[in-house]
Amino acid sequence: MQEGLETNQQPISNHEPAGGWKVWWRLLRPHTLSASFVPVLIGTALALLQMKRINQINMLLFVAMLAASILIQAATNMFNEYYDFKRGLDSSESVGIGGAIVREGIAAQTVLRLALVFFAVAMLLGVYICSHSSWWIALVGVICMAIGYLYTGGPYPIAYTPFGELMSGVVMGLIIILISFFIQSGMVTLQSVLISVPIVILIGAILMANNIRDLDGDQVNGRKTLAILLGRQRAIQFLTGMFAVSYLWVVYLVGSHETPYWLLLVFASVPKAVRASRGFQGKTSPLQMMPAMQATAQTNTQFGFLLALGLVLANWF
Repeated sequence: MQEGLETNQQPISNHEPAGGWKVWWRLLRPHTLSASFVPVLIGTALALLQMKRINQINMLLFVAMLAASILIQAATNMFNEYYDFKRGLDSSESVGIGGAIVREGIAAQTVLRLALVFFAVAMLLGVYICSHSSWWIALVGVICMAIGYLYTGGPYPIAYTPFGELMSGVVMGLIIILISFFIQSGMVTLQSVLISVPIVILIGAILMANNIRDLDGDQVNGRKTLAILLGRQRAIQFLTGMFAVSYLWVVYLVGSHETPYWLLLVFASVPKAVRASRGFQGKTSPLQMMPAMQATAQTNTQFGFLLALGLVLANWF
């Protein structure tokens, strides 16, 4: 995800690295990691609903899938940090970035190498997952990792186009849920695809919120994000629509008897979605919009946990 606002800024040469675990924790951009672990929880809960017995869930596969998904997301964030710095998009004043390079003085190559190490570990976990399910997952996993790298890496970064929300939603929402479901149940069902839809939308919403916040800087730097094409006010309206469609989709699924009524628990997260939508209204400064962006990520987290909880409760009652 693109976080920078200023161009042609370099880290201050006499700035000493702060060190400590907090630097590396911020580099992971923890507020984005719900996009990696929520889909795994939902896919596994779907498998539990399919199999009806919790002792049929392979916990080692679950943990491996959860770790691999988080590592890929974290590595993607590091590639973002590295390539935005290399293109001169990040400065010490940039909002929303990890800041390891431009604020803490960590070498850019160190961030890149760490991202590659995370990818390597995720691949090893993928080998374990494939050996206990299907080797076709290896192909899907490689494609997902390539998209994570190409989001800001390569000659034509996805982040520069209007397709960032779609690509992130499909990869992290749909594909991760389906893989998590498949490795436990050995199948992919229509229900699993339908339940993935609101998570696809909400993960895309995290990117939309990010791009609304960074709209002015992105426009200066020649990006053509969906938020830029729509304009700030319409982008905020579009984000609000994404929230609305996510909740209405669950109502449709329950009303058509495609899913258990326990999924209506997701409506407990509505206040957070309202806060996110309203938080962008009348704001133009990236710093002013940070709470709204965080509320958007928290909406995905709350919605996803409640959706997974609803699936688990449906198995018990």
